[in-house]
Amino acid sequence: MVRRSAADADVPLVTDDGAPVVVRRSARRRRTVAAFWEDGKAVVAIPASFTKSQEREWVHRMLAKLKKQGERRSGQGSRRPATDEVLAEHAAHLSRTYLGGRAVPTSVRWVSNQNSRWGSATPADGTIRLSNKLQSMPQWVIDYVLVHELAHLLVAGHNADFWKLVESYPETQRAKAFLEGVAFATSRGLPPYSNPAPDSGA
Repeated sequence: MVRRSAADADVPLVTDDGAPVVVRRSARRRRTVAAFWEDGKAVVAIPASFTKSQEREWVHRMLAKLKKQGERRSGQGSRRPATDEVLAEHAAHLSRTYLGGRAVPTSVRWVSNQNSRWGSATPADGTIRLSNKLQSMPQWVIDYVLVHELAHLLVAGHNADFWKLVESYPETQRAKAFLEGVAFATSRGLPPYSNPAPDSGA
């Protein structure tokens, strides 16, 4: 059994409705704190420099904020990363989970001017951009596009090595079919979502 020290005793292990609580310290963060749902867990992201006392205070505060917002954890209903900072942290989580942490983007941002593709990556400077049109789609679709672009930081083209990396994400085929369905539906005048094309082969 994993036990917490006395210093951690007041940091909740679960939310009021039983969802696991994960405290994620980030050296990138200086002062800001964020809370969001990820894979059915309530994640509270705090600066790495926070003391245990600050951690306790902010975990309680941010869990209360999630509860007030009425956010619920559920497979497809988990909260989308709303800010660029949270999106970057989520991308780092996906890189660790599916790519061994090898893809390390310098920035990950939502953009509103990406009309011809769902996402783009620039290996030369390590940047990733996602169309904000993805924000209305299921989280597993967003995660696929993120993994796709993260893989481009390691392999520029769409060769077998690239797809081997992407397909480490278990929802790859399902997400590709979803995006193809979106493109087909909107081409027939049935717009459940907007219709940018995946980045040259996504």
